[in-house]
Amino acid sequence: MEDKLVLSTLPKTWIFDLDGTLVKHNGYKTDGTDTLLPEVREYFDSIPAEDRIVLLTARTDKYRQQTLDFLAGHHIRYDAILFNMPVGERILVNDRKPSGLDMSVAINIDRNRFQLPAISREK
Repeated sequence: MEDKLVLSTLPKTWIFDLDGTLVKHNGYKTDGTDTLLPEVREYFDSIPAEDRIVLLTARTDKYRQQTLDFLAGHHIRYDAILFNMPVGERILVNDRKPSGLDMSVAINIDRNRFQLPAISREK
């Protein structure tokens, strides 16, 4: 993985999956509670305040309040969270600006290993 994620200076929309990306995969079922993965909190703190954060999860509404309470208790900021998402691939389609700036970035990480590059706004 790159050491630095070089992005434009424009405000961003971040889209994160929940299980296996931010918290231990299915920990809410196997352990009875979620476990925040190492470095998630610090990374979220590095996301500028003007950026928006959307969380996606296949969790059903049965786990909605438990999930919301966990996120609030760990001060994980987000602007929207979508439950009941399909378990298959997440496909992001966006345009390219006339300047050539690609308006989408996709990063796949190993399950339960939150390893993202540092954010740099240099483009």
